[in-house]
This record gives sequence, structure tokens and C-alpha cells, in this order.
Amino acid sequence: MITFTPFSGAARSSQTVPLAYLLQVDDIRILLDCGSPDWNPENIETESGNGVTYPWQEYCDIVRKYAPEIDLVLLSHGDLAHSGLYAYAYCHWDLRAPCYTTLPVQAMARIATMEDVEGIRDEQEVDVEEEENNEPAVAEGAESSEPRSPKLKNEPKKFVAAIQEVHEAFDAVNTLRYSQPTHLQGKCQGLTITPFAAGHTLGGTIWKIRSPSAGTIVYAVNLNHMRERHIDGTVLYRPAAGGVFEPLARPDLFITDADRVNVVTSRRKDRDAALIDAISATLSSRSSLLLPCDSSTRLLELLVLLDQHWKYADFRFPICLLSRNGREMLTFVRSMMEWLGGTVSKEDVGVDGSGRTGGTRRRRGDDDADDEALGAFALRFKFLEFFPSPQSLLQTYSSKEPKLILAVPASLSHGPSRLLFSDFAAVPDNVVLLTCRGEEGTLGRILFDKWNNSQRGDDKWDKGRIGSNVMMDGAMTLKINSKVPLQAAELEAFLAKEKAAKDREAAHQASMARNQRILEADEDESDEDSDSDSDEEDEVERALDESQMDTDEISDLANGSPRKRKITKNEDDADWGLDIDEGLTKQLLSFDIYLKGNVSKATSFFKSAGGQTHRFRMFPYVEKKRRVDEYGETIDVGMWLRKGKVLENEADDEATREARRNQAEGETEAPREPPSKFVTSEVEIQLACRLLFVDMEGLNDGRAVKMIVPQVNPRKMIIVHAQAAAANALIDSCANIRSMTKDIYAPSVGETVQIGQHTNSFSISLSDELLSTIKMSRFEDNEVGYVTGRVASHFSSTIPILEPSGPAIPTPNTNILHTPRILGSRPIQILPRSTMIGELKLTALKSRLASVGVQAELVGEGVLICGAGARRDQSSSSIQDTVAVRKTGRGRVELEGTVSDIYYIVRKEIYNLHALVAT
Repeated sequence: MITFTPFSGAARSSQTVPLAYLLQVDDIRILLDCGSPDWNPENIETESGNGVTYPWQEYCDIVRKYAPEIDLVLLSHGDLAHSGLYAYAYCHWDLRAPCYTTLPVQAMARIATMEDVEGIRDEQEVDVEEEENNEPAVAEGAESSEPRSPKLKNEPKKFVAAIQEVHEAFDAVNTLRYSQPTHLQGKCQGLTITPFAAGHTLGGTIWKIRSPSAGTIVYAVNLNHMRERHIDGTVLYRPAAGGVFEPLARPDLFITDADRVNVVTSRRKDRDAALIDAISATLSSRSSLLLPCDSSTRLLELLVLLDQHWKYADFRFPICLLSRNGREMLTFVRSMMEWLGGTVSKEDVGVDGSGRTGGTRRRRGDDDADDEALGAFALRFKFLEFFPSPQSLLQTYSSKEPKLILAVPASLSHGPSRLLFSDFAAVPDNVVLLTCRGEEGTLGRILFDKWNNSQRGDDKWDKGRIGSNVMMDGAMTLKINSKVPLQAAELEAFLAKEKAAKDREAAHQASMARNQRILEADEDESDEDSDSDSDEEDEVERALDESQMDTDEISDLANGSPRKRKITKNEDDADWGLDIDEGLTKQLLSFDIYLKGNVSKATSFFKSAGGQTHRFRMFPYVEKKRRVDEYGETIDVGMWLRKGKVLENEADDEATREARRNQAEGETEAPREPPSKFVTSEVEIQLACRLLFVDMEGLNDGRAVKMIVPQVNPRKMIIVHAQAAAANALIDSCANIRSMTKDIYAPSVGETVQIGQHTNSFSISLSDELLSTIKMSRFEDNEVGYVTGRVASHFSSTIPILEPSGPAIPTPNTNILHTPRILGSRPIQILPRSTMIGELKLTALKSRLASVGVQAELVGEGVLICGAGARRDQSSSSIQDTVAVRKTGRGRVELEGTVSDIYYIVRKEIYNLHALVAT
């Protein structure tokens, strides 16, 4: 049984991102994607009966609830909408299930998440829920200037991971290649997952999940069948290859999105021309452009397009990328050139016509360290400059110089793009160029709606036309979050608090060091040779002296003259006489307890000259033992670690030691960030710039979706990631196709869809005798055979064994016995029955016939004409060499034609497309 529950990004929902779905196959729970919402929408507070709520609260609560129960995680794309929340859920919500994706998705998701968390943590305070006191939270030496309530009920909890947590989570992801089937183990044993190319993003994945009980499940969201500049289109639909990709056709369940079903996208040539024309006209007029973009996936397509145009037009204007991880992203991409496609040809990746790497064709003045790396020519981007912050950009170029600025994030909710927009929008003739619609509620979506509402009816973005830029007017109030240094009284209070913390830490370290010295001194004493006679005598003498001192002290107290005992010991002889803590004293007690004092003053008839002798209840001997464990003498781990470090330093060469010293010096010389606090200010902007939107999202439009889905022809389908109008439009379109399934579901958030019935699977072992008699037939990726036998249990195995059944006792057939046999006739033989497993696809049959030299053409719906009738230049007299193949119903195939060689060839190929099992 299959159970499907959308956590977010469901059908008939106004909020289509992020994407996260729970797919349960029998007892196995699979999380399909784990995206993060935008943590900084314009109006995040919503009044409800329980107080202030936030848009992501319900989604995060349900992910946190199910995270420990997830058995498998599959990520399809490397952007925040599909993978942004995975790092936080992995580290904080115990989402430790095995996670699979492709190598580019792992790298791109890591970079996108790091860019997001660094931008948010640099401007805002996110870990406020963990505060217990009324003091403002401090993060990276920063204090908040805004007052906080004692219980912090009104503070939004943003589930933003730390940098180290992002690396830890994505290091644990398992990476696969396209078309690489993986047989899972553990609780997921029996499932097979295979990734296929989805387009849209580098490494974007269509997941094919095969289950022995539930069949084949295909999860395909955010597809693009069109070839782009840096990647190829999806393999799901290839017109040149005959339509739908065979391994993905006719699945038992097809999960796809319908977000752009009602959208008609303009031609790619028109969109590229509009983008380039707007950039060229603005820069030529000595103005600048702000192009908000993402940090990893769709940024590559823009960079390749801009780099090609800059070379063609010979521009000298700078292309400025404001991203903390932009350089690292391009380094990752250059190492994954085998995943690229599109118009990146062999010449671009540094291979000349003879197949040799063109190492001598390197451009001069390139500072990249990987000049010899494959892909250095394709993704060099010599016109691109990297800036980590707007301040560094202004230090290099003044605000009046014309330039193209690519700033993250695309939603303009925080980070460099929002800060630049607050200064950029007030300058006339500047252009804000949007390439995506943005998430609902963000500043990017507000600007898109403003532009779209200003267009005429036929020029709106979803009508297949390119709109025109609009002049913005009016005022807009924005909240700008920033971190400012502490000053005056705040700085003094922070320094005093920091000094007190350092004093406490120093006192604690001093106490730990003192305790360590005492423990080492006692360990040195216990490690002495206990067999030395001189040591034994000295120990006895010391014990006797101490006992005498105790006796004298008791006598003095009895005589009324209190005399304080003073024992002086050096650090190496630390024993009982030290003034140390009570807990440490218990640890320093020797192994054999010596009973000091408590002597008996018994009188005797014979008196000694020196007075009464003292008799001890136990012989005054202290035995020194070595510390041992169950394996023998304990090992000094610290000594071995120190020795290993010395050996490691001796093994390193001079270059390694020099690099290590330089790294240590760099760490010590790194400037310490001054104490700062987070502040929020409201800025009123007088809008005077121009606004333009060009769709560069790289997704299928409605025409492509309505054409591809019927050709996939699934048995059941689930629609996700769509608004109500788009979901209903796709359902209505599929209802008009006779061969399309009627089992189409469009669940809302939290709604559960159950498909099929719960089945129980059992394990059974085949005996060697039975296995040798089975005739196997190959069907797709499996081998199928028919068996009959009896189940037996053996004491040596917990799994039942299927053994051949004994010879059946023939039952007399009265009809056969009493029917007179005709002279010369053969006895009646019961022929074995056979079953054909599989479903005939006429397109596959046409391809097989073409490979054996038989021409075939599809005519009408479900009819394939084979042989001479498929050639138009043949006369009607050759109809005898024509065979027609018809699919009249589910599982029914009719082969019509005269008995000829063509007939038997076609029948043989039909048999070869099925698994023939004798029953």
C-alpha cells in the first residue's frame, strides 16, 4: 500500500514552496525533498487565537514530528526550495535516515544553504528560543538593542543551521550518478532507487522507486525538457528518441507538479534578446542594473549568457557578483564538467580538434589556481568580479559608475540584494531586473506583482509575450536588519562582562591544572618499584614517625597543652597531608589502608627503660602497587600522543611545516571582530528606478506539461506544487484523453492519499533441486519463472524452503478410458499452458522491427502497420506482405495479416518483448 502526505508545496495551495512530501511504501517512510521557506517575508506576523504565528510554523512542526521516523530521504534539486531545511533537520530534529542525491545537487545545496544561513546570521539573531534569562541574547559578540519579553513568546524562531552543521549534514549525503540503480539495505531492503536527469538545475533528479509490492513510483518535479546553455533537458521526454524515455514510461504512480500549467512561456530566443537589450541599453546610458539571483543553481545560466554577450559586444563594463560563496561554487562546477551539457562544447572545455587538452590556450592574467582543470575555458568568466559585501563593492567602484550587479538572494528578503535595493531604487534610470517571481510574501514577489499589474492584458508574463519595463513611483518602507558596533556604555558593559567571563575561565583552568598536577604526582608515587627494600624501610619509618607524632599529639591534648601538628611535604610527596578538596582527597587514598594511631596502652609486668612500648593493631606497612586493568599495566596515553606528534613533525617535509606555520600565523594575526549588536531600522524609499521582469526560471510551461504527462501514461497520478486553478486545469486536460488514467489525486497540505491495499511479503528459500528445474524468462530488469512445490520447514533454518512436490497420483479420467480410440490416432496429450508477462508498447515494437529491417508506421490510435503496407510507394497488390498490430484493450493484442515471413517476424518480436512463463 502506498500512502502520500504533503508537508508543504501541495496542490490547491496558495503557498507552493517549499517542497516536502512523505511517501510511505508499506512500512517504509520516504521523505521527498526537504526545502526551507523564506525566513524574512515582509509581513511575517499573523494574529491568531494563540497569539502571533508565522507562515513556516506549521510546516516546521510537522517535519520535526516525523523526522525521527523517516527511513529514507531523496533530494531532487539543489536550491533552497528543495533542500534548504535538510541541514537543520539533520542536526536538530534527528533526521538521520540515509539521504541520496546526485553529486551536483549535494554541492549546490550545500552552497545555497551556506549562503542563506551566513546572510541571515550576519544580520539577525536566530537562536533566541534557547535563552533563559531576561538578558538579550549574544551571538558572535553581539547584543540586541531591542527589548525582549521575559519568555520570548513574540520572538520568531527561525530554524537556521550553523555553518558547521551545514557541512556535517551534507557530508553525510550519499551521491549517485544518473541511471545508477541502488539496492537499499536495512529497513529499506527490497527498494531500488534510480536517479535520472530532470533539467532545470545542475544535477536535478527524477527519482524512480521500485518496490516488489507497490510497483514503480516516479517522482518528477520542476522539469525542463528544453536544452539550455549549461545543461541538457530532462530525459523524461526526448522527441528525437521517440518520445518518453522507456524506463520511466507507464509507472504505477507518477508524482509531478503543475505550477505552470496555465503559463505560456515565450520563446527562449525572445527572452534572451529582451534581457540582453535591457542590459545593453542601460549600461550604454551610463546607468546601472541590479539583478537579484540565487547563489547556486540558476546563476550558472545567467553567467554563461552574460559572458557570451560580453565577448560578442566587447563590453568593458564590470559584472559584479555579490556572494560569499560564488567563487567556491564555480570551483565546484569546474570539477563536475561531466554533468554539464547544453552549448558547452568541447572547444569550451579546453579540448582541441585532435582531442588534446589545449593547455597553451590559457588566457593571460587569470588568477584561478585551477588553470589546468578541465572546464577552465568554459567557466572562466574573465569579466566577472566577486565581492562579499556591498561595502567592498563601493570601495572598488563608485555608485555613479555603470555596472551590472548580480546580488543574492533572488527574493530580496535579506542580504546584499535587499541592502542594495534600498539605495538603488531611488536613483532614476537605474533598472531592477527580475528573473524569477520569488516566494509569496517576499519583496521579490511584491515587485513582480507591481510589474505584472502594470502590463497590458496581452503582455502579462503568462501570455507568451515579453513585457516592457515600467517606471516605479511612490514610496516604500523597508525594514533593514544590520549589525553595528557597540559604543559608549554598551561597549563598557560588554567588555566588563567579557572580562568577568575570562576571569572565571582562567580560575577554572588554574584549578584544573592544579588538580592535574596533584593527580600526576600521586601517579608518579604509585609507579615506583614496590620491590625495593630501601623504599619499604623508608615507608615503614615514615609510618612509624607519623604514628609517633599522632601519639604525642594525643598525649599533649590530654595534658592540656594543645600543639598544632604541622606537616610539610613537597609536591611530589603529596599524600594525606595536603590541604585539598574533600573529593580529591578520596581519589588520592592509597590502595592499602594503614590504620594510624589507636594504639593500646596495656601495662606489663616488665617495664622497658624508655617507658611503655606502643603496640599497633596492624603491621605498619604500606604496599605500593602499579595501576593495572584487566589487560595488564595501564598505558600512558598522553605519552604516546606526544610521541606520535613528534614522529608526525619529523615525517613532514619542510614545505608542509612552512605551510602549517603560515596558517598558524594567519590565525593569530586575523583581526578580531569588534563587539556589535543587531539592530532593525525602517527606511522609507522614494521609488524612481525602472523595473523589468524576464522569465529565466528554466521550467516547463503548460503546453509541455499537457503533452508529456499523457505520453508517460501512468496508472495513477498525484499532482503537487500547484495552485487550485493549475491543478484543476491539468486534471481537466487529462480527462479529455481516453487512454489517460482517471485515478488522479491533488491532495492539500496534511491530506493523506492511500493507493492500493496493504500487502504482506514473506521470504522463502528455493531448494537446489527445484531451482535447477526452473526456466527463467527475462523481463525488464528481472528474471521471471513459474514454480510449484510444497513448503517445508527445517530445524537448521528459520526461513521455510520450497521443495519439489512428489509425483502426483494419476486420477483416471472416465471419459478418456471409455472413449474408443480410432485406429492409427495418437493418444491425447495435455499441452502445458504459458503466460506472457509484460505490456506491449507499439513504439518499442516499431524500433525492434526497424532493427531487423521491417518498416512499420503508426496509423490511428493503437494500430501499427508493418511490412509493405507501411511503405507509401508500394502498390495495393503487396497487401499480402502487410501485418497490422492492434491493442484492443488492456492486456489484449491482435495480430492481423496473411501467413508470410513478415507475419512470423512480427510475432517473434512481440514474443521477445514479453516474458514467456510456462505454467
